[in-house]
Amino acid sequence: MEDLNRTVPKLPIPGKRNILITSALPYVNNVPHLGNIIGCVLSADVFARYCRLRGYNAIYICGTDEYGTATETKAMEENSTPKQICDKYHAIHKEVYNWFNISFDEFGRTSSPQQTEVCQTIFKKLLENNWLSENTMQQLYCDTCERFLADRLVEGNCPTEGCNYDSARGDQCENCGKLLNPTELINPRCKQCKNAPRIRDTNHLFLELPLLKDKLVNYIETTSVAGGWSQNAIQTTNAWLKEGLKSRCITRDLKWGVPVPLEEFKDKVFYVWFDAPIGYVSITSCYTPDWEKWWKNPENVELYQFMGKDNVPFHTVMFPSTLLGTGENWTLMKTISVTEYLNYEAGKFSKSKGVGVFGNDAKDTNIPVEVWRYYLLTNRPEVSDTLFTWSDLQAKSNNELLNNLGNFINRVLSFLAKPPGSGYGSVIPDAPDAGSHPLTNKLAEEVGKYVEQYLEAMEKVKLKQGLKTAMSISSEGNAYLQESQFWRLYKEDLPSCSIVVKTSLGLVYLLACLLEPFMPSFSVEVFKQLNLPPEQASLCDEKGDMDKAKRPWEILPAGHKIGTPEPLFKELKIEEVEDYRKKFAGSQADRLEREEAGKAAKLAEELKKKATVGGKKQQAKKLAGEAKSRGTVEQEISITRLDIRVGLIKKAQKHPDAESLYVEEIDLGEGDCRTVVSGLVKYIPLEEMQNRKVCVLCNLKPANMRGIKSEAMVLAASSSDHTKVELVDPPQSAVVGERVTFPGFEGEPDDVLNPKKKVWETLQVDLQSNSDLVACYKDIPLTTSAGVCKVASISNGSIR
Repeated sequence: MEDLNRTVPKLPIPGKRNILITSALPYVNNVPHLGNIIGCVLSADVFARYCRLRGYNAIYICGTDEYGTATETKAMEENSTPKQICDKYHAIHKEVYNWFNISFDEFGRTSSPQQTEVCQTIFKKLLENNWLSENTMQQLYCDTCERFLADRLVEGNCPTEGCNYDSARGDQCENCGKLLNPTELINPRCKQCKNAPRIRDTNHLFLELPLLKDKLVNYIETTSVAGGWSQNAIQTTNAWLKEGLKSRCITRDLKWGVPVPLEEFKDKVFYVWFDAPIGYVSITSCYTPDWEKWWKNPENVELYQFMGKDNVPFHTVMFPSTLLGTGENWTLMKTISVTEYLNYEAGKFSKSKGVGVFGNDAKDTNIPVEVWRYYLLTNRPEVSDTLFTWSDLQAKSNNELLNNLGNFINRVLSFLAKPPGSGYGSVIPDAPDAGSHPLTNKLAEEVGKYVEQYLEAMEKVKLKQGLKTAMSISSEGNAYLQESQFWRLYKEDLPSCSIVVKTSLGLVYLLACLLEPFMPSFSVEVFKQLNLPPEQASLCDEKGDMDKAKRPWEILPAGHKIGTPEPLFKELKIEEVEDYRKKFAGSQADRLEREEAGKAAKLAEELKKKATVGGKKQQAKKLAGEAKSRGTVEQEISITRLDIRVGLIKKAQKHPDAESLYVEEIDLGEGDCRTVVSGLVKYIPLEEMQNRKVCVLCNLKPANMRGIKSEAMVLAASSSDHTKVELVDPPQSAVVGERVTFPGFEGEPDDVLNPKKKVWETLQVDLQSNSDLVACYKDIPLTTSAGVCKVASISNGSIR
């Protein structure tokens, strides 16, 4: 385990493996959520720690990406300057990563003077080598705000066929992932004032990717094989090449960014896709003035880069093209490790919407950091999207960490620590005949194979497989203890018992080393209990191999006295998990709403008690009413005011006086059926309306629909162009009459919604089907006792 508090920066060493590791620079306009953390910084940290334990000369570089539109937008939202926003969120990011034990060699910022210097130098080389062109492009201009609108200041409908997402950004559609130009959006609108912008000409500089294609393709074809690129990285890159490289604009009409060093472009800055990857270089220059020894030394340095899948083309196409265009001998990426998305419960993590568990949330729980790291890494989405659920976190914490790993280590150390007569008085016994002990030899053979598999997986950056393999050694250790029945051997065959104990202690040490990249604080604690310095952790001997793993009884010396054994993990109870699920349900805004409503209710209760004690009932009643009023303001936008229930259509027929309407008799568990009129004739055949379970909004004010009183409303999802409508389906086993709930939201519905208060109209805009076809309110699923409610095929549809 390496001391990261060193003051002398490391430089490449001839004859050693010199590994330069980067993770995608997290954007600085918000707190990182768990999907961001596993997608880049945590994965890179595991590999960096592994490399150090293997004796490689490795450095890990990262920092916050601070320039661009998103920062300007956040500054507008918080009535602040871009620099103040960056200062604020850089500190938050640093605090979160410190808590997660991320071992950066340098965690910097792209708003540094070094970034300006390096970025402008690279730009001048590209200009000198004629890889840039100047072109007039049409850009959206907002007359209301009197400014050109950068990509992220524009929203509209995605033009991609089959998508049509209505909140696509000007640079990329969050729904389908397609990269866009703002002028391609359908029905664009200014994000700040919501008015429609107009198209206006503006001059910009472009990187001529088509001219660099031969150099780029040669690099990709050679390196993707030699570097073992992940399949998702290869597929994304090949899709870009197949579509055909296009000239890419590298400047923007903004003020917050690296200035373009040309007089005629003095009012423009570099586009963030061009500027941000150069941040890896400039942050390394903050780490050491000899940064070129890392970045212009491809013969002696291997570059490993970690990121989420949405960042792939910027690292396999854009950034290499930029460096190749300079004509200099840059260290280009050898290996790219890409993650898919980590989703949250029934929806998606979202920084912009505030959905999911964020880094500061994890820090504020009672769940130890090693449990968070372990869970995220076992759930690392290496091949396909994975799902974070609180129940899965609890299961893995209790079953794998507490009952498997923690149990094995504590059994071994606690037995050794028992006084002579029942144990060894904390002193490791000698075991001279361990090599001829059959059960121990069998264990050693299995452990040796697992260590080889672990090293192979980690070298190929298959981190999840590496972790799983290491944990298998713990399982082998538990089985070894049980089969040996060491507690009986102590009285019946002490030499054999000493072999089992000494061998098991070797496994404890080995597990602390193998798992250090994944759970460093766990390893520090194990070394403390072994009474060894944590710096002794290593995954190689003086020859660079791990032969001792095949002879675990030789790992720790006889006569060494261990420290005090203590439990390494504690049970994560279901009550805690349920509390966290409720606490972190909905968006951050929803959580704040619940917190404020809770404060108002608490204040009202305190005032009520005060009145009883002091005899000032009238005054307290008035104050309590005011407090209740405060809570009511929040309640008006709470989804709990809707009475949505599971219903069964007993009979459906066409309205006698309206061709577009159905009349349904719906059983809602009330005894008598309710009559409901629905405008679904154009979309759903009559036979599909019979004997079908549906979700029904039951507390709308009854309305007369062409002579028939409708007593409720059936919920349905419509596509964005309103050409397709589908019913929201509860699970088939849902109970008729049960209320549909929203996890994390509690409260009783109104008897009847007041039409004047526009409660339904306010809430309806946030009811939609997500990309997984789950019916949601702000990403919180409509939930029954039998599961979530879904639609058949309409994703991102509006529910009404």
